[in-house]
Amino acid sequence: MTPPPDMNEVVGSHDLLLVTLDTLRHDVAQELAAAGRIPNLARHLPGGVWERRHAPGSFTYASHQAMFAGFLPTPAAPGPHPRLFAARFAGSETTASGTFVYDTPDLVSGLAAVGYRTVCIGGVGFFNQQGPLGSVLPGMFQESHWEPEFGVASPTSFEAQVACAEKVVAELPQDQRLFLFVNVSALHQPNWFHLPGATREAGDTRDTHAAALEYVDRHMGRLLAAAGSRRPCFAIVCSDHGTAYGEDGYSGHRIGHDVVWTVPYAHFFVDGTR
Repeated sequence: MTPPPDMNEVVGSHDLLLVTLDTLRHDVAQELAAAGRIPNLARHLPGGVWERRHAPGSFTYASHQAMFAGFLPTPAAPGPHPRLFAARFAGSETTASGTFVYDTPDLVSGLAAVGYRTVCIGGVGFFNQQGPLGSVLPGMFQESHWEPEFGVASPTSFEAQVACAEKVVAELPQDQRLFLFVNVSALHQPNWFHLPGATREAGDTRDTHAAALEYVDRHMGRLLAAAGSRRPCFAIVCSDHGTAYGEDGYSGHRIGHDVVWTVPYAHFFVDGTR
């Protein structure tokens, strides 16, 4: 497990990036890292491996509500485990001396209160701002972006999201701290179109899921370069939940299966200013 930094030293001095690789399974992520198939991500992983963690929810909405409240995926080992971020809460057993503690209901507004510009680049439907439910999560941010090209049906979703992130970063005043959140939709079904030779009729499989991660990795370097271009950046890259492809008869997520609850996680520093 990566030792947590003192977030009271990080917050205020660094830009912050949170990337959720929506629906990414831990086993697939680990296999691709070990096989050298996601080099842009793997070079930032401590020891070249993903940390195995438990998701705070079994589907996107529940998991992100928890993460935005400071409950990131929990290390898959006996705890308690100190958290990076936490709302001030009497009796919390996971708030430690290195935890950034805020006095607002959620992390996003807590960072805004200390001077961060908070920006959401949405992906899956819970971020599309096309109705009341799809507006709850992006509505936490000062600035939110979503367009159909960012969504699950787009074969070029992540590169479109990265282009949006590059524009956001380029337009910020140099002295403005940034909290950038990106919900990556490419792993979510449908993902069959990321694997050459796969067909809509055959549908999504574990292999097409892996191919979608390789697609994301090809553009991840641009996102990390943008995030670290103004000052050092503290990045968190993780999944919000996994998904089943027929294990024990299950398909999809919002279910209590190990492939759904077990997710990959990493945090690291990015400094492209040197």
